[in-house]
Amino acid sequence: MSALKWRGLILVVLTALLTACGDREVAVRTLAGYSMGTSYSVKLVSTVAQAQHLDAVVRSRLETVDQAMSTYLPRSDVSRFNDAAVNDWVDVSPLTVEVVSLALDVARLSDGAFDPTIAPLVDAWGFGPQPRPDQIPSQPQIDDLLKQVGWAAIEIDDAHHRLRKTAERELDLSGIAKGFAVDQVADALANEGIVDYLVEVGGELRFSGTKPGDEPWRVGIETPDSGARSAYRILEVGTGAMATSGDYRNYYEEDGVRYSHTLDPSNGRPIHHSLVSVSVLADDCALSDAFATAMLVKGYDEAQTLAESQGLAVMLIERDGDGFTAWQSERFAELFGSAN
Repeated sequence: MSALKWRGLILVVLTALLTACGDREVAVRTLAGYSMGTSYSVKLVSTVAQAQHLDAVVRSRLETVDQAMSTYLPRSDVSRFNDAAVNDWVDVSPLTVEVVSLALDVARLSDGAFDPTIAPLVDAWGFGPQPRPDQIPSQPQIDDLLKQVGWAAIEIDDAHHRLRKTAERELDLSGIAKGFAVDQVADALANEGIVDYLVEVGGELRFSGTKPGDEPWRVGIETPDSGARSAYRILEVGTGAMATSGDYRNYYEEDGVRYSHTLDPSNGRPIHHSLVSVSVLADDCALSDAFATAMLVKGYDEAQTLAESQGLAVMLIERDGDGFTAWQSERFAELFGSAN
């Protein structure tokens, strides 16, 4: 064999070896896409082959949650429950039972500030699957719809995986479903032996382990400014979850008035107070997601009381003139230190 051919063969072998080593190299890989009406991103420490396999696993988990809990899909568990007659049991997936059970727990602990039966008001204000109305609802309309809101009318049959309503009710799990989807993805990664990851679905997060080199994951609490995107606080995190609720992204304005997508179940109206952002850290993201919504509804002072009573790591950001003021719970300070 000529020297030229030998050199060519060696180059081919070296290229194959380098490619194979690259495929086996453990590094941060990113899986991303669109599901549940929002974007998602999964960063995991793995090989290329593992990441390629897990891409389908992640998409499958997200689709399963969406198929069960979406109000936009006519045959989802939630849609079928909403269409059912009062007192009729509706068979649903175990996942839906799990989420509704957690939603009712948070509703009870928050004195109804988080209420998964707020769907009629969500639709009336134009934040649900129906087109936004030409006018905001009148007070008589709101009063009528409030009669259809109340989490205590939802009953669960855990043994048979079914739900029923004892009065006219419709479920809207948007305040907890994305957080639950994050947990589902994280659990899937753990089942596949992945211990180092950062999962994000629509801004809700769950994290575990570290990046290569024992470098911690870093997550940001966003400055609650609708006109720009910047980090108000950067946290180095280990294992857990974080969800943030705010009034500065999903809203519309009419006649100079801004209407937030976060509704207060006690009066049927969009929230209107100084608290603009709530970030909650807990072991799982579904719990963080629901409590973040509840605290945003409650407002600055009552949110502090709820945070401390539940022992949660919480940062609240309040609008203060042209700027912002932050408060952090005792647990938050233990984990991340003072904001100053």
